[in-house]
Amino acid sequence: MPDDELTEAFALGSTCALAAECGRDLRQCAQMYGELFPPGAFDTELYTTLSLTGAFSAPWATAQRLRVANRAALWVLAVGRLVDRTATGRRTVAALAEECLAVADGATPHAAVTRFLADLRDELATVREFEALRPLWRDQLARMLEAMTRAWSWRDTRAVPSFTRYLDNADSRGTCFVDLSHWIYAGDSWARRHLTELREVSAHVQRYLHLLADLATYRRAVSWGDLNVLMLGVSRAEVGQTMARLSREAGELLAPVGEGSPRTAAYLRRQIGFNAGYHEISGYWQDM
Repeated sequence: MPDDELTEAFALGSTCALAAECGRDLRQCAQMYGELFPPGAFDTELYTTLSLTGAFSAPWATAQRLRVANRAALWVLAVGRLVDRTATGRRTVAALAEECLAVADGATPHAAVTRFLADLRDELATVREFEALRPLWRDQLARMLEAMTRAWSWRDTRAVPSFTRYLDNADSRGTCFVDLSHWIYAGDSWARRHLTELREVSAHVQRYLHLLADLATYRRAVSWGDLNVLMLGVSRAEVGQTMARLSREAGELLAPVGEGSPRTAAYLRRQIGFNAGYHEISGYWQDM
């Protein structure tokens, strides 16, 4: 076997081993918060997908360094389920958002979902810079919760937003919250000094991933009554063109990031590449 094939196989094996270790942590984490993760909604495939995404986005990291990113991604899914599947009305959604923001500010949690958030907050607090960066983290959390609330309202009222407005609400996905948490916890010093600029690039990637997920889950959205970009009078071709533009613009924004922190830039590029490959969506890498 040629040396380059051996090297590639070794790298893939190492990344899969990292994903397996991350997966064990996520499953143990889920057990800690009991009813927040019912088996019917959080199956083995979900934990595998989350751990693979984290590992292939940052294969150079250790499971400990990916701990916050992976757990934040799991927490986002738990919150999304509470909003989408169990909320009984606007007051329930608003109360959940208020409780989460209060815990982010230091309040004592009173439910599994906020206890999980408090544990994330406290893990981030082990990083010396967190106190100074906390306002950015709290702001991104607020944006995510506001976007989730807006998406719930659209679904509840059967409102059909414009394509632009729908895309601008991509914070409902929570990817930027996960990215910011990861950079605070495990990013290098350059990343921590440039979080404001990184949030802009992360938002571009988040919009791309938002559309990618919609294309991959359209049938499920129809059966569950969820809102999907293909329900807005937008064609798959138009969605594909928008994704290509977002990918190209993200590449342009990542050029200076790569000069300051190559691994930070690679982390975002690999998110696009891995997710597109995982969902078998072709044409994602145009001009990036």
